Amino acid sequence: MDPLDKAKETVEQHKLTFPVVYGLEVPRDADKIGAFWEERRKIIHATSFILDSDRKVADACYSVGPIGRITAEDALSHIQFFKKRKAQQS
Repeated sequence: MDPLDKAKETVEQHKLTFPVVYGLEVPRDADKIGAFWEERRKIIHATSFILDSDRKVADACYSVGPIGRITAEDALSHIQFFKKRKAQQS
């Protein structure tokens, strides 16, 4: 829900190479994209996705607070697991 300048800052800071959404309004935009949002505070909750090599969602996490989010360590562990499983299936 960050404004464009904050979204650009994030992209530059982390050298992101994928599209980043910014300036969403709740509920209008949240409903359009199927985002998980909260009526009381009018916020979109954090969501995390791990994509496989075919760019399909391999894992996802929806959280309403700081507990239960995918950390960098979790993501790395999942990615290593998926790579190992794919190699075993080949």
